[in-house]
Amino acid sequence: MDLAKLETYKESNRLEAKAAQGGLPKSVWETISAFANTEGGVIVLGAEERKDGTLEIVGLGDADKMLDDFWNTAHSTDKLSCCVMSDRDASIENVDGKELIVVEVPRADRRLRPIYVNGNPVTGTYRRDHKGDYRCAQNEIQAMYRDASDESVDTRVHENLTVDDLSAETIGSYRRSYELHHNAHAWADLPDEEFLCRIGAAKAGDDGKIHPTSAGLLMFGEEWRIMAEFPHYFLDYRQELGTDERWQGRITSQDDSWSGNVFDFYRRVFNNMKQAINVPFKLDENSQRVDETEAHDALREAIANCLTNADYNERRGVVFLWKEDGLHFSNPGGFRVGIEDAYIGGNSDPRNETMMKMLTLINIGERAGGGIPDMVKKWTSAGYGKPMLSEQVNPERSSFFLPLEADKDPDNFEHAESTNSNSLTHGEVSTLLPDSDTQLSDNERIAFRLAIEQGRVTTAMLSENAGVSKLTANRTLKHLADIEVLTWRGRNKTDPSQYYEISEKLLG
Repeated sequence: MDLAKLETYKESNRLEAKAAQGGLPKSVWETISAFANTEGGVIVLGAEERKDGTLEIVGLGDADKMLDDFWNTAHSTDKLSCCVMSDRDASIENVDGKELIVVEVPRADRRLRPIYVNGNPVTGTYRRDHKGDYRCAQNEIQAMYRDASDESVDTRVHENLTVDDLSAETIGSYRRSYELHHNAHAWADLPDEEFLCRIGAAKAGDDGKIHPTSAGLLMFGEEWRIMAEFPHYFLDYRQELGTDERWQGRITSQDDSWSGNVFDFYRRVFNNMKQAINVPFKLDENSQRVDETEAHDALREAIANCLTNADYNERRGVVFLWKEDGLHFSNPGGFRVGIEDAYIGGNSDPRNETMMKMLTLINIGERAGGGIPDMVKKWTSAGYGKPMLSEQVNPERSSFFLPLEADKDPDNFEHAESTNSNSLTHGEVSTLLPDSDTQLSDNERIAFRLAIEQGRVTTAMLSENAGVSKLTANRTLKHLADIEVLTWRGRNKTDPSQYYEISEKLLG
């Protein structure tokens, strides 16, 4: 955010302005709770909304005292259940001779959620949507507490069921896939019950007997048995490529012609959606046609990610759509890490960790935290536009979008990758920069280095690596964009997935 242009901004799901003329506003704590429980955001004290929605700087009478009051209250558990902000996240700024306090609220780690006010999570937990702060319903609070646990939610043992209650046909299909990827592995010869225990699909209960876990039930159970334990369970795939009909093809878990479980759904949906991918003619070393591309791997990752990160206790279910513009994937439950962190990778945190393990054992999905970055890389390298991640609240859902339109410059991604792997990673920053612009500040050099090594740089990345506030990081990135060292990418200025990359002018 450029404070010099603050009066051109409007409040959004990431920005809140408060005049604060009578002292520190009580509502600031509700907004902190809302931002921390959603995607983070910026609070500006000393500015107010005009009638047209734009902001007007009114300034603060005693910003130093207000900042002291802010920190004294922020560290009191009577007011805020956990202070998610550090010293560098709140600062006094001077704009046109008027003092403001800018508070940058980060997204809270899932283990700290819910962040609530006044000592009561039921009445003091808030989230942020496009309408502003709203008090969370009980089901949202319960979902946050489920996600806060270090134990994967799909490890629960269902002692009212036995392994015989699972679909033997689905288990057989999974085991055949397992044997293809683990030739002569000792587990391949185990009886079903023991095999299921090894992969986490079954476990001994308090009664000493073997029962399905939630992971085993969801992956291998019959739909009617799954719904007895997860009443809102629903899987839906639709092919909507024209306007003449409502859809051209549909697969739902409630169709009694098949099992309705997650594993069989994955196989059916992948076989349908892969038809959307263009396969150029190519022969392997044995002169056999290659029927798959890296885009197929990206598609597998997208499907696996949605199915293993879905909160099956929540409503509206998993929805996959094949539409003319691309492939859409949506599941109940938000991302366990922030969207910016998901793009960066390196921090695998699936909601259903056991289900992810089961898919990884048959070479589907990625547990090393590189799944989403790898998906983006493979999809774009196949010539398509960059995948987009998004998140919504009330109700909470996560979404992927894989565009089917070809990238305007399909060679650009490979060009950037090859450039990144050469002299740029060894400190030769000046090889890309015009002579007049080689004198970058320390923060700008760190930003440039991140863009080279990671392929992109965000405000959060620069803030963490340079040890500066997000406000300073944002100004640094904007300046680099102004001098055409970096190029901004995003749908709009409040897009949580926005980022900067090396400008085409330099790469060209």
